[in-house]
Amino acid sequence: MASRTDNVRSASRLIYKTGIVVIGAGQAGLSSAYHLKNMGLQQGRDFIVFDESPNPGGAWQYRWPSLTLSTVNGIHDLPGMSFADTVSDQFAPEVHANVAVPRYFECYEKTFELSVYRPVKVKVVCERDERLRVETDKGFFSAQGIINATGTWDKPYIPNYPGAERFKGGQLHTRDYKEAEDFRGKHVLIVGGGISAIQLLDEISQITKTTWVTRRPPEFNEGPFDAERGREAVAMVEDRVRRGLPANSVVSVTGLPVTPTIIAMRKRGVLNRQPMFSEITETGVRWEDGHSLDVDIILWCTGFRGSLDHLMPLMIKEPSGGIMMDGRLATRVAKDHRIHLVGYGPSASTIGANRAGRAAAQELTRYLGIK
Repeated sequence: MASRTDNVRSASRLIYKTGIVVIGAGQAGLSSAYHLKNMGLQQGRDFIVFDESPNPGGAWQYRWPSLTLSTVNGIHDLPGMSFADTVSDQFAPEVHANVAVPRYFECYEKTFELSVYRPVKVKVVCERDERLRVETDKGFFSAQGIINATGTWDKPYIPNYPGAERFKGGQLHTRDYKEAEDFRGKHVLIVGGGISAIQLLDEISQITKTTWVTRRPPEFNEGPFDAERGREAVAMVEDRVRRGLPANSVVSVTGLPVTPTIIAMRKRGVLNRQPMFSEITETGVRWEDGHSLDVDIILWCTGFRGSLDHLMPLMIKEPSGGIMMDGRLATRVAKDHRIHLVGYGPSASTIGANRAGRAAAQELTRYLGIK
């Protein structure tokens, strides 16, 4: 019997037809695949799943090693299988998340017999004969619909500031971070006000000098972050994408939860936030009022953008730069109901990705008439 890899390789000599192509096998992609199969759809004929990474685990397999199960900002169960029950006998809280979560995803794929073709890079999706042509590095595929779950990890965002090319120190993004020890003896400028920025500021500040800058004053959420507040935050992000505006992160509207780590950082005096600089110099940064600061490293914890370049030939973007979404959970592209984006906008969180996968599977199969 031919292997999944052999089947994909053979596609380079023909155009393989299927009903739905799921692009990406992280949390949102696996949730979508689970619900498609649970609805009675047949893998191969009715749907197929591609993943660019060589191994299971989505973006988790690339997270920095110091991120452990005790420090990660929540790991939510995939539908039908508990993370805690799956890993409880194998992993302690100190175990690296980039090991535990990929193992969980791998177990999930095997348990529910979800066939994921990997590594397969989707280069472009375009219109062809009233279907969607999916061009990959393993061949061409023809689909009736797309569930896009490519996430953001391969689209790090670094804002453009004057003088960046002149800086003689090092510049790196969150996705390049490995461990704090790499910066010992250096003055590190950490840019960004999200949870990742706080996590890395905490680690790095314990072994070397740091300065923290953000575009806006950080908002610390002193109260409990309960389900109601979570729903309110997701609703605000959903409202933006339904209006075709670029999606903000959920964290941008929830604020930063005050955890024991935050309290400890306050006591150490490392949360003395500075406003955003106006330009980068050869040796550091300069503010509008003229004062400057010499640093050795600029660490950009400035987030990611949706990995959607392969969908651009379908002309789904609005003049604002966003994508107008509709459907029950705002996963459906308003301009083309054959396309659903999961893990985007309001479903960018892991818990949101699960619900989005189910909604996308149900709405897309109904629209396409696939049973």
